Amino acid sequence: MPTPHDAVLHTLRVHPVKSLAGHEPGSATVEPWGLSGDRRWMLIDGTGKAVTQRQHARLALVGAEQLPDGGLRLSAPGAAPGAAEGLVPGLAPLTVAVPEAGGGAEGTVVTEIFGTKVEAVSAAYAAHHWLSRYLGVEVRLVHLDDPARRRPVDPEYALPGETVSFADGYPLLVTTLASLDALNSLIAQGDHPAEGPLPMDRFRPNLVVAGTTPWAEDGWRRIAVGEVTFRVAKPCGRCVVTTTDQRTAVRGREPLRTLGTHRRIDGRLVFGQNLVPEHTGTLRVGDPVTVLG
Repeated sequence: MPTPHDAVLHTLRVHPVKSLAGHEPGSATVEPWGLSGDRRWMLIDGTGKAVTQRQHARLALVGAEQLPDGGLRLSAPGAAPGAAEGLVPGLAPLTVAVPEAGGGAEGTVVTEIFGTKVEAVSAAYAAHHWLSRYLGVEVRLVHLDDPARRRPVDPEYALPGETVSFADGYPLLVTTLASLDALNSLIAQGDHPAEGPLPMDRFRPNLVVAGTTPWAEDGWRRIAVGEVTFRVAKPCGRCVVTTTDQRTAVRGREPLRTLGTHRRIDGRLVFGQNLVPEHTGTLRVGDPVTVLG
């Protein structure tokens, strides 16, 4: 089914550090493994396993500004009304440099994300200390220095040579405003209407499309956004992160309760579609979106 002619790219979102706050640029470069700068950094625990909002909801409140040289500027709030307890007041912002590719003399660190081993490079000690102080548990910050060869896309849904950053599994995630409106209408009719309406940041997408019908993305197999074409790999199964208010770090029941009733597909609670770019290029807010198959 073709996309209406007024379907456009409404929002771009980049999350420099997995599970930390993102930002909305007016344009972004598409690389083979995702938007430039998206989820190139990740927190790990002492065993090398990924640390995300699944374990620590208040990671949502940490700002991660992407600097022109690829580095980061981290910032954290103090305690605020309605926010999760235990935040660290007065934690000064920190600039984090991109570590040397390959880890230099120290080499790479073996990390684990959803059971997959991925080599990465450790950030400086100051970043580990800053983030550990914020969370109250020991964590380390690592950087994906070579996304072209470090982590393949799930082979069940990938073509040979496709790789991904520290995103959950695929280079990009697309959602639509019409589907969010439909979901919020279902929430309003459910057992916990006070939890809605939910904003789109609950779903942490890279691309948000306006001008479609609700759930139109379920039928997409290949799309063009401006000058870039994408293969639609599979629907996105949702987790507990979607129940976390990205502005307060407080968790609720929605949208998982409503998705479980109305959007259970092949055993997963689905919202959005995972994308793999077919080539590189630049996306701009307002670009037309066209379904190619």
